[in-house]
Amino acid sequence: MNRVVATHNSPRTWFLTSSLTPLAVRLIRQLLTHGDYVVACLPPHEIEHDDRSAEFRELVNECKSNRKDREGWKDRIRTIRCDGRVMGQCSAAVAEAKHVFTRIDILLCCTSEAVVGTVEELSTSPATQNLVRDQFETIFFSQVNFIKASLPTFRAQHTGHIMILTSIGGHIGTPGMPIYTAATWALEGFCDSLAYEVAPFNIKVTIVQPHKEIQSLTNKIVFAPSLAHYDSENNPAPSVRDMLTNVLNLNPETALEPSETEIIQRYPKLPPSSMDRLVGETVYALTAIGGHENPPARHIVGFEGAEAVKEKLKTVTEELEDFVEASVAVDIFESELKNEATQGKAKAEGKPEGTGGPSSVAST
Repeated sequence: MNRVVATHNSPRTWFLTSSLTPLAVRLIRQLLTHGDYVVACLPPHEIEHDDRSAEFRELVNECKSNRKDREGWKDRIRTIRCDGRVMGQCSAAVAEAKHVFTRIDILLCCTSEAVVGTVEELSTSPATQNLVRDQFETIFFSQVNFIKASLPTFRAQHTGHIMILTSIGGHIGTPGMPIYTAATWALEGFCDSLAYEVAPFNIKVTIVQPHKEIQSLTNKIVFAPSLAHYDSENNPAPSVRDMLTNVLNLNPETALEPSETEIIQRYPKLPPSSMDRLVGETVYALTAIGGHENPPARHIVGFEGAEAVKEKLKTVTEELEDFVEASVAVDIFESELKNEATQGKAKAEGKPEGTGGPSSVAST
């Protein structure tokens, strides 16, 4: 059977799991300009929020307008109300997308929100404990539902590209955002395993990691009640709570006062020009990689993010070298790999080969 496969430069059909974010709106505008087709899922709890959905409604009006540069847009976008936390709704959305556009080329899992609070702050009451479950429902389970719903379609097509928009939080833990980090790591670990499972069906998986601020400042932020022990005055760890609060306080409509008793939620509102600059690199990366014949397994967006991850990996490598003797000491049998590991450390420390490790002791 001959399969029609969309090339990277030909029109592609994108399926976005969440389309109301400033990043998603700008991405959709780029995709429609390119001639692509877009299935835009709208979380019901967000579409009812006037401020949150304002930019998307403006985009819909553009699609319906008579502007020459928007011709055909309304025929190439399909909006679907869908709660990703409900598997049945995800399956129905995928079926509708396939019915309308006959295929799906790229699934972009881009749903996110940030729960801010230390481990202890998220353990003070049933309400804060529920924030932990909510964070995993939003970042992990909802995206897993969309992936599971799309796999039969991709497998039948014998082609498809699953893209996961996370953050460098998938590499680096952030004090004050432990549950956000845990949910992100869970999703990335899931996708690492998934990539091996679906490779025989010509299904690609790419994790795209912009800086944490990209996702945090374009989605809902939830602040758990603060504990004085973790105030920046008492705790030397960088305070993400203070940093995000400072950004929110730049706009009177989103300004907040820290609370030791209440859970506070905000959707950041940045000036359009600032938002364009904030998400520009990520939008470009998604359009460049989406549907590529040989996409990367991971792509870090931006110089700062790449440098931060490189520094983390350097630290991990140095710690492995520092404790290599403890690692190889548990090996029952001598091996070439064991000798190479101990000799590698000896070279790094400027010692003659064959000294300083368990293998040299055993050979005497």
